[in-house]
Amino acid sequence: MTAVLAATTLLLTAGCSSDDGGEGPAGGGATPGGTTSKSASSPTRQAAEETPPAKGSVKVLRTVATGLDTPWGLAPLPDGDLLVSSRDKATITRVDAETGKKTELGEVPGVSPAGEGGLMGLALSPDYASDHMVYAYFTSASDNRIVRMLYEEKKPSGEQLGAPDTVFKGIPKGFVHNGGRIAFGPDKMLYAGTGESGNTGLSQDKKSLGGKILRLTPEGEPAPGNPFPGSPVYSYGHRNVQGLAWDTKQRLFASEFGQDTWDELNAIKPGDNYGWPEAEGKSDDSSFHNPIAQWATDDASPSGIAYAEGSIWMAGLKGQRLWRIPLKGTEASADPQSFLKGEYGRLRTVVSAGGDKLWLVTSNTDGRGNPKDGDDRILELQVS
Repeated sequence: MTAVLAATTLLLTAGCSSDDGGEGPAGGGATPGGTTSKSASSPTRQAAEETPPAKGSVKVLRTVATGLDTPWGLAPLPDGDLLVSSRDKATITRVDAETGKKTELGEVPGVSPAGEGGLMGLALSPDYASDHMVYAYFTSASDNRIVRMLYEEKKPSGEQLGAPDTVFKGIPKGFVHNGGRIAFGPDKMLYAGTGESGNTGLSQDKKSLGGKILRLTPEGEPAPGNPFPGSPVYSYGHRNVQGLAWDTKQRLFASEFGQDTWDELNAIKPGDNYGWPEAEGKSDDSSFHNPIAQWATDDASPSGIAYAEGSIWMAGLKGQRLWRIPLKGTEASADPQSFLKGEYGRLRTVVSAGGDKLWLVTSNTDGRGNPKDGDDRILELQVS
């Protein structure tokens, strides 16, 4: 009963948040959703899976690099170095993971930064070892789109990116809610999280590309087996998706910005409706897929997520903390736990570094950060 009253109080008092985490002080403690979604795995299957401890830990091993400008996307290279995008400068930089040395590959032409738009998600081709292709999601003058570019390491710094080849375009753009996260899944298909660009009606329109998770071939065609024939739409009813990650069973999870009440972590089932704008957070309407956990918007404003050690790890912008959500199948097995609250300012991107290690990227130069939180950096974490 106490938990219900606390959740009700937070729902009534949570302030309005943009998709990127508006200005204002952080709120109180987290209010996890911990609900069972209508498409969660069966109890028998979940019982056979190993469940991580209810409580975990985070240790900051080191600062890898500092002095980054509006960092957004992060893509680890096969040799261990990192590619990071600058949302506002529209550049991609290589960071030596050992020394922190930064080498600019070049500027991506056609990017039109404004508001929350610009050069955002990065992903390496599933055949990167042979084709050396880097994929990027960005805001152009007319839309949000996905391009791929040849990365030629032997060329001089600033000239290492080939001309962008547009593989997918026409995603609605706005001053806010541009989505931007891309990732290749275990099936080698390209997934993209999009936003409804401030037009809430797009999320429930299955013919629109806004407020969706898209699933594409590496060439940008609707992927085989998608739930709606001939469509790139994989799931819909989203407000603004900026986090995508798979567990070891190849199940997809996504983080999503709320508006006035609840941010969400969702287990994604192809073809399902995640409720926005009719539902924000948990709903009694069985036609909507409920989140596995939810937070007051002051506590999260989630962007990137990663899977490690049996848990989803979620970076919070306005919440200025890293969340751990332990899993049992497609449910949260215990209440979410927060780490690093206020220690590094706004947190944008978190990426698996293998095993119990994570890369974490801050976001204090994005126009909403506090300069007192320091410049933007990449951290290496050890988690459990």
